[in-house]
Amino acid sequence: MALYSEKVMDHFTHPRNVGVLEDANGVGEVGNAKCGDIMKIYLKIENDIIEDVKFETFGCGSAIASSSMATEMIKGKSIYEAMALTNKAVAEALDGLPAHKLHCSVLAEEAIKKALKDYFDSNNIPYDDKVFPDCEHCGHCEH
Repeated sequence: MALYSEKVMDHFTHPRNVGVLEDANGVGEVGNAKCGDIMKIYLKIENDIIEDVKFETFGCGSAIASSSMATEMIKGKSIYEAMALTNKAVAEALDGLPAHKLHCSVLAEEAIKKALKDYFDSNNIPYDDKVFPDCEHCGHCEH
């Protein structure tokens, strides 16, 4: 069995939604140089629908593929559907990731949620803090 699925390789070699949205109204960045992966997600939301989404990722092929797949999965969805996206769903959509690369799908979920939190904060939309990751205190990138 190959280390990476055809879908991972496709999203790595032909990533979707790469770039910056200058008119984004929700931006989230997670990761750090210590763990080697940094993801930044840009959302353009109109009437609670994600009209457009772009990403910039510095990292391995799994990180790029996870970012690409995650953006495809939330584009055109409501902000509440995007909030429900899990790292497990991203990994499954990619037909799996090696165990030592599952953190890449976690970063994709966290970046999207951080961008949504930015949108909620900017628009004074109330939310429960518990639905958002506490990236500053998770210890993920300190291993």
